[in-house]
Amino acid sequence: MTTQQPPTVVLVHGAFADAGSWAGVVTELQDHGVAVVAPPNPLRGLAADSAYIASAVSRIDGPVVLVGHSYGGALITVAGTAENVVGLVYVAAYVLEEGESLGELQGRFPLSPLVSNLDESTYPVPGAEPAVEVTIKAEAFPEIFAADVAESVTKVLAVAQRPLAAGAFTETAAAAAWKTKPSWALVAGADQAINPDVERFGAERAGATVVEADGASHAVAVSRPKAVAQLILDAVHATR
Repeated sequence: MTTQQPPTVVLVHGAFADAGSWAGVVTELQDHGVAVVAPPNPLRGLAADSAYIASAVSRIDGPVVLVGHSYGGALITVAGTAENVVGLVYVAAYVLEEGESLGELQGRFPLSPLVSNLDESTYPVPGAEPAVEVTIKAEAFPEIFAADVAESVTKVLAVAQRPLAAGAFTETAAAAAWKTKPSWALVAGADQAINPDVERFGAERAGATVVEADGASHAVAVSRPKAVAQLILDAVHATR
């Protein structure tokens, strides 16, 4: 799909992070004159979060290239069905099929070290029983999430994690926008949070244009913002 108006890039962060994780990528895109929005991801569940992102997209006048990191990839898969979304970019991300959950996709491959290094806690839900949320154990965070990021940075990221509702792993995707929208994907070759084969399988199944970042951790947007921004720029240029 092509359009005369330049797309706005919407960056969707994943679990255990916030929109600040896109800082380096935002700077690169802005330096290239690209309009960027990095909304907060509620991290409360696949249906609710994708609806929130879709609402953020709907407020943008003109075409959108929707970018998702990690769990954010599952969200753009659903929210990307919005009419003004013209392209999808997956960054070290889950690329779900319609009717598939994160757990089902992960279950096709050996589990990453992340799974055995999660801490569980509960949070209040009005009118219901408390729900479970997860974070990465602080001592394991640097190696699992950001092994190629400076220790001074990972120490901060580890204690500033935003937890993900555990129920997000079992909810299924209501749609798969990649069936009707062009997609691009970056596979983080040394990812310890998502098995790179999970990223690769989903991207190839979606027919995405795939680039491999050899040796990159899950936090590739932090450690290699230029490479991530370049893939997004490729999508922007292809969808104009």
